[in-house]
Amino acid sequence: MIHPRHRIGLLLAAATCALGLPAAQADTFPSKPITLVVPFAAGSGTDQMARVFAQAMGDEVKVPIVVDNRAGASGFLAAQYVAKAPPDGYTVLITTNTTQSANEHLFKKLPYDPVKDFAPVSLLSKGYMLLLVRPDSPYRSVGDLIAAARKSPGKLNFGSGSSSSRVASELLKQMAGVEMVNVPYKSNPMAITDLMGGQVDFMFADAPTALPQVEGGKLRALAVSGPRRIAAAPNIPTVDEAGVKGYDMSYWTAVYLPARTPQAIVQKFNGWLAKASATPLAKEFLVKTSGEEALSTPEQLAQFQANESGKWGRVIKAAGIQPE
Repeated sequence: MIHPRHRIGLLLAAATCALGLPAAQADTFPSKPITLVVPFAAGSGTDQMARVFAQAMGDEVKVPIVVDNRAGASGFLAAQYVAKAPPDGYTVLITTNTTQSANEHLFKKLPYDPVKDFAPVSLLSKGYMLLLVRPDSPYRSVGDLIAAARKSPGKLNFGSGSSSSRVASELLKQMAGVEMVNVPYKSNPMAITDLMGGQVDFMFADAPTALPQVEGGKLRALAVSGPRRIAAAPNIPTVDEAGVKGYDMSYWTAVYLPARTPQAIVQKFNGWLAKASATPLAKEFLVKTSGEEALSTPEQLAQFQANESGKWGRVIKAAGIQPE
């Protein structure tokens, strides 16, 4: 693992890397389809965002943009695939804090380096999660859930299809002083399926994935993970409002290219993403899913990632999660 003192420097080096294709080749980019690699399953919040941005960038990019879901292993499969891809701009990682900030604290050894193996392009959005139970669950509030956990330590379990999902539940355990068991899944949609089927008691899931199930009456939301209620579901209280004072857990989505991708291509992507974010399609998606636009330069994403890595490391350590 990279020493924290060197991490920011490596991030900035990756962000400003200008090695790779000759300028003439970069000028003709793109000349074939581009693949957006997503670490989570179809239907997940990251997948939905990737598909929205693929469509929103289409007119500007003028080549097909394909979304490739490589779910599993806490994002290892997708991150490693992009890390080893040619640095020519045709293989792109659209991912979250799971692969870039949390995994290095959750696992003793990663098959990729979240800093050295990638060229940051742009932050896209920030968002929050919903605490979900089945409609027929006996837990009608966060207070009910915590009371049941206190009565029967270790009996309740929760699904987690991403590091954000898991750490949100682990932080709830820590702050409420209760013991509950984690059941890991390849992606949040898979965990939601088992939640609806009664295999797990509750879970946190990103708003884009969770809201359709709540609106369709298939799940009930007890709380929002962030510091304020979300516009798409204003009647759902925050975890803080529900009694766990000071609770706040959010996630973010960003875009990366393989390390050593020419800076000209990195900047092209950054410009495309900025234009795509301004389209009605992207704006409507963020409003519908209560996401917050958070565009950045490559250098700003590098610094943000370094800061987030430190924050997630502190939360994971405080939650008592031992690296696997």
